[in-house]
Amino acid sequence: MRPPFRLGIPVLAGLFATAAPALEFALPTQGDTVVGEAFVVTPTPDNTLFDLARYFDTGALDITLSNPRLDPWVPGADQRVIIPTEYILPPKPWRGIVVNIPQRRLFYFPPKTARRPATVITFPVSIAREGWSTPLGTTRVIGKYKDPAWIVPRSIKAEHEAGGEPFPDYFPPGVDNPMGMLAIQTGFRGIFIHGTNKPWGLGLRQSHGCLHLYPEDAVQLFGQVAAGLPVRIENHPLVVGIRHGGVVMARYPGVSEYPAAPVGLDALRALIAALPPRAGLPEELDWARAKTLLGSGSALPVPLAVGSPLPARRLADAPARPYTHPPYGSDANQASPPVRPGSAAGTD
Repeated sequence: MRPPFRLGIPVLAGLFATAAPALEFALPTQGDTVVGEAFVVTPTPDNTLFDLARYFDTGALDITLSNPRLDPWVPGADQRVIIPTEYILPPKPWRGIVVNIPQRRLFYFPPKTARRPATVITFPVSIAREGWSTPLGTTRVIGKYKDPAWIVPRSIKAEHEAGGEPFPDYFPPGVDNPMGMLAIQTGFRGIFIHGTNKPWGLGLRQSHGCLHLYPEDAVQLFGQVAAGLPVRIENHPLVVGIRHGGVVMARYPGVSEYPAAPVGLDALRALIAALPPRAGLPEELDWARAKTLLGSGSALPVPLAVGSPLPARRLADAPARPYTHPPYGSDANQASPPVRPGSAAGTD
């Protein structure tokens, strides 16, 4: 996506009272590289998996991979839904913004201060649609803009019109702008991290190279980053980490626009060998389980120790939290942050 035609002024972090809180975790210690915990909810029948994904700040890919037996639009009554808010962190250095394209996830590592311990804030992102891609490598934040406008590149206009969708030449600032209401410009030409006017597809392949955020997440990130912040874009469909001293792995769908990343057993062994030394590592790993996961995929970190329970089995025994908030309304499918369900003031 090319830079917008009209750029406004930086927005204050608290501009929207409706911004939902981001997922922020203390950075793990003692060698662990996993943050968060997955849990289970039982939603009311009128909620979709996408309502739950947005409320709990995960993405469409994560929640559908974690609940493969459920219809994402009509999960059904009394269903147990896994909320996959558990993440393997990217390789170090843990600094600035790091995005793993296949994981569809952005990690922001705020500077540690005397008043703020070392933490990570993570957001789901949409990535480039088929035939497009985001550059890999390192760059920096070079600007922040409120209420951008967008002159549509000819290539994007032609693509939409070839599919039978009339597309304007220009989008003014506002809730219908595909760039959202807040945009963070990177040093990659034409690549922004920005909100979106189509948040229900967040976590899927939607953009022409930019990285889309839920509008409320754009507010959270926009208020914290500054020009000069390092940005790293990576392509890791296979990730490994350490949780409680044991090896875990996750496998995300590869993105065909990038050179094929190795995802076989040899690649997994190499990634495990590169992990930092750890205490209590089981001597025997379940390579049959690993081979199955390499072929099927998993959004949740899966332990590889022989005899360790799979996430679905472990969560089957966990108590479920009732989710009684109403679904997001149709007015939430635009670029402005919605009122969070169940919150009279917009936050809870």
